[in-house]
Amino acid sequence: MGFWWGAGAALLVLGCVLFVRIFLVLRRNEAHKPCKTGPASVLVVLGSGGHTTEILRLMNSLSASYAPRHYVIANTDRMSEEKVRFFEAVRTEENTEPQYTIHRIPRSREVCQSWTSSVISTLYSLLYSTPLVFQLKPDMVMCNGPGTCVPLCISALMLGIFGVKKVLIIYIESICRVETLSLSGKLLYNFSDYFFVQWSVLQKKYPKAIYLGRLV
Repeated sequence: MGFWWGAGAALLVLGCVLFVRIFLVLRRNEAHKPCKTGPASVLVVLGSGGHTTEILRLMNSLSASYAPRHYVIANTDRMSEEKVRFFEAVRTEENTEPQYTIHRIPRSREVCQSWTSSVISTLYSLLYSTPLVFQLKPDMVMCNGPGTCVPLCISALMLGIFGVKKVLIIYIESICRVETLSLSGKLLYNFSDYFFVQWSVLQKKYPKAIYLGRLV
């Protein structure tokens, strides 16, 4: 009986420490302002179809100092990799070494997938996302709504929770979301350092969101 009481107490203390750590990291996120100068590595989450088109338009507005650029694609996405390679080929000057990589992880949620199976597939995707993010250690994560971004952003938060590195999470809600946030947006609204929406209606509903008009 004494052993189990001791083990339970130890787990309780560990849980409290972890809760306090997460709370402090999230509080620090609210007040975080980027101060790094020079190159900044960025992890870009791509989704099939319109998500990829939008995020690459946003990437086109970033200067070359955002490097290296790590693109992450769902393993069932057959089109985004070609778009990335074309995009980078246009941006890269002659005799200049490309500063990007492409990675694939399991998709966390397919279109019309049930909620129950989505939880399982998201956890499965997280198993691949965490070691990848810990390996790349990006300075920032950029995403615009595909389900694949959720496990990647969780992994980025874990870098801060474990004291490895503070990663800036920037979420840009898709232009097609006019009155309601996407599921990814709802999940990441309180965890993003900067949360952008492209319609004023959404900014009124979600006061933390930043509205700058149409971005893509």
